[in-house]
This record gives sequence, C-alpha cells and structure tokens, in this order.
Amino acid sequence: AAEEKTEAKKAMPGQEVAFDNRKGNCLACHAMPGTKGEMAGSIAPPLIAMKLRFPDRAKLRAQVWDATVANPQTSMPPIGKHKILSEEEIDQVVDFIYTL
Repeated sequence: AAEEKTEAKKAMPGQEVAFDNRKGNCLACHAMPGTKGEMAGSIAPPLIAMKLRFPDRAKLRAQVWDATVANPQTSMPPIGKHKILSEEEIDQVVDFIYTL
C-alpha cells in the first residue's frame, strides 16, 4: 500500500513541476518525503504534514503564489506574482504538496 501511495505521488503532474529545476525547483530549498535520493535543500521548512500546517488549502496556495505577503523577509520567490509558474502549475504543485 505504501508503494502504491508513493507511485501515485510520482504520477502527479505537480510533483514533476515541483522537482523540475527549470520550473518550481522546490527541492532547491525544501526537503520532503520520498526525496532521499534527490538533492533536497535545507534552507526552507521541510514540506511535511502540509494538511495539518495549512488546513485551509487556499492559504497554502497563497503562500506558494507569493510568500512575501506573509513574510516580507522570506527567501522564497513570489512564484505566481513573478509568473515563475502558470496558475495551472501552481494548482498542480499545491495539489502535490498537500499530499505530503
């Protein structure tokens, strides 16, 4: 069952966007489950227990879209505001990290 869950996550388009160093590049700063073989970063909070940390999915999406609203000193780029990802790609990434 754990393998099926991991395979389901791997099949998610949001994971592809999040891990792509030309797109979301989330691994540059964030560690997350299932990335033991990846070069995950450690300068930002790990992406774990996201439903507990962000019970309101809209707040998580807003954080991905522009983290500077909640924390002007953040090192996270404003992904949506600067059009680093499309709105659809942001939704895909949020769907993926919400499973972590």
